[in-house]
Order: sequence, then C-alpha cells, then structure tokens
Amino acid sequence: MIKKMTQRPAVFLDRDGTINEQMGYINHISRFILLPGAAQAIRTLNEQGIPVVVVTNQSGLARGYFPPSLLEEVHARMERELAAEGAHIDGLYICPHHPEAKEEQFRKDCDCRKPKTGLLEQAAAELQLDLSRSFMVGDRWSDLRCGAQVGATSILVLTGYGRGDLEYIGPQQEMQPGRVAEDLPEAVAWVLGQCRKGER
Repeated sequence: MIKKMTQRPAVFLDRDGTINEQMGYINHISRFILLPGAAQAIRTLNEQGIPVVVVTNQSGLARGYFPPSLLEEVHARMERELAAEGAHIDGLYICPHHPEAKEEQFRKDCDCRKPKTGLLEQAAAELQLDLSRSFMVGDRWSDLRCGAQVGATSILVLTGYGRGDLEYIGPQQEMQPGRVAEDLPEAVAWVLGQCRKGER
C-alpha cells in the first residue's frame, strides 16, 4: 500500500522587493542585491522545517527586456548567496507570460501570473503543500490577492513597493493583509509565532 504524504504548510515568497531589492526589471546580474536579513530569515524557516517557495512574475522575459539565460543566472546567484548564509529555497516557480508580450512564445493570458493562483497551485501539487495553512509574503497587493484566493494568510512587507502599496493601493482594496511587516525578517518572526500558537 502506498502511504499518502501529509500536506504541509509553506511560506511562499515573492522575489523582487521581498527577497532582493526592487529594481524594476533586473536586466543585468549586477542589479540583483539581496535585502538585509533576507537570507537569515529564510534560514530560520529552513531550521524550523517549513518549506520556502519563491513565486515570481517575470514579464521582462515576455517584454524582451532580458533573455532566459539572464533569469537563470539571477536565480543561480540568488541560490548561491542564500547558501552562503546557510539558507535554501525548496521551490522556485516563475511566470514568464504577459498578454501583450513582445516575445510570441510568452504571449499568453495564463493562469500563473499573480494575482492568479497557478504558481501556488502547481507548487502545492508538486511539493505536497496545504495552501489553506500556508502564508504568502510579498510587497504588492497582487501577491496578497494571490495568497488570499487559495486560503493562505497574506503578509505585506514594506520593502520594495510595499510602503507605497499600503498607502495608495490598500485603502481602496476590499481584501486586506493578515499582517503588515517592516521586512521579511519581521514577517518570518510573525509566521513562527502563529505556528507556535498551533494555528498552522
């Protein structure tokens, strides 16, 4: 008899503005800069056995701003820099699409571009994750809506676009974050507090 794997809660992370500095489009490797404390925050989740999954819209591919090889280089660098701090991610899911893409191969009205939920659903299926017990951390309301649509708890970080979104976008939104955090380390500390309370 095949034993069914237990589904686990995870922490889903947006990339730009959450893990690394928000640069608009990272169209050169030199523009990838980890935010202070991000690696240590991810390592803390690793040490607690909580899966960390990066979900990122990368329409710069669709718009022709950079080639797939650069995106691969950026993610290789991200993983090296995390590893240097004793951290790792358990999954990386990318949406390269845009409905008005310059590059025909990426011109698609997909189900994976946040706030649509395809990336989270794919990760959940492949990594045996329980979305309803998970957390989505990001600096844009599109990240928050994505998490909310699958029943995850959404956390807005004030790095990247977060502070502006909180002030100018948030007040008009029906959906509000479960928590607002200064940065990823503060968000992770809150997540761990929720887990200790037995709420996940």
